[in-house]
Amino acid sequence: MGKIIDTKVSLCGIEIDNPIIPASGTFGYGYEFAELYDINMLGTFSFKGTTREPRFGNPTPRIAECCAGMINAVGLQNPGVDKVISEELVKMRAVFNKKVMANVSGFSVEDYAYTCERLDKCDEVGWLEVNVSCPNVHGGGMSFGTSPEAAAEVTRAVKAVTAKPVFIKLSPNVTDIVSIAKACEEAGADGISLINTLLGMRIDLKTRRPVIANKMGGFSGPAIFPVAVRMVYQVAQACSIPIIGMGGVSSAEDVIELMLAGATAVEVGACNLVNPYACRDIVNALPSAMEKYGIDRLSDIIGLAHK
Repeated sequence: MGKIIDTKVSLCGIEIDNPIIPASGTFGYGYEFAELYDINMLGTFSFKGTTREPRFGNPTPRIAECCAGMINAVGLQNPGVDKVISEELVKMRAVFNKKVMANVSGFSVEDYAYTCERLDKCDEVGWLEVNVSCPNVHGGGMSFGTSPEAAAEVTRAVKAVTAKPVFIKLSPNVTDIVSIAKACEEAGADGISLINTLLGMRIDLKTRRPVIANKMGGFSGPAIFPVAVRMVYQVAQACSIPIIGMGGVSSAEDVIELMLAGATAVEVGACNLVNPYACRDIVNALPSAMEKYGIDRLSDIIGLAHK
């Protein structure tokens, strides 16, 4: 009889079978992926970024390829929170029987509070993941996530209208990620998700113009993984709330590395766009990777690199 390998982790009091979570914007609402494999094997998933009003998104082209990654500027295309609740979650429920993570974006503090309050009432939702990398329309377009004060303000507003655990998803496009994470923790955040995409750009040599209509976009993929490890490590050292780590994750070994840095769970993003079976493959590969590195229980290694 082989050794029992335990991949379970507890995320703010909710136990999940494994720490693998497809990242928001790379997995839709799950039902397209459910045609390919049983998505109930995942820990959970973070659904597409949801805003108060419907959004068409940015003009095309929205995607640019680059070495060891990609750049995207989709622009939060989504049907708005009311339609997400009345249509998307109904379709999702038919294929996914676990709690899901609701990813929320906004352009004002009121937007965030409104959308989170609506999603907090949905039985399917286990956690709220609040993306503070959106431009603050009242603050001149800088994202809420670039200032500790603004990130804390969003955190307080959301916590005031919700009962479910709130993870604040931080932008890495800052000089001091720790001060922003600490401000969110002090404002009542239950956890931190990081990192979101870095800011990147490509220029077409033939047209001599930016490849993406939006000029710049979110740079993701394996190239950003070391930045993710560094930021997760720094935030884990400074904060005592759980972290969901992400950024260029493409293997079971990457998952273990981010957990050693301090992540309780790990999101997989760009990799899903390259290989729709990426998360399934990582979940399947986890037990043998754990065995290889002498890990019986995944929860035992969270933050072990700090010891």
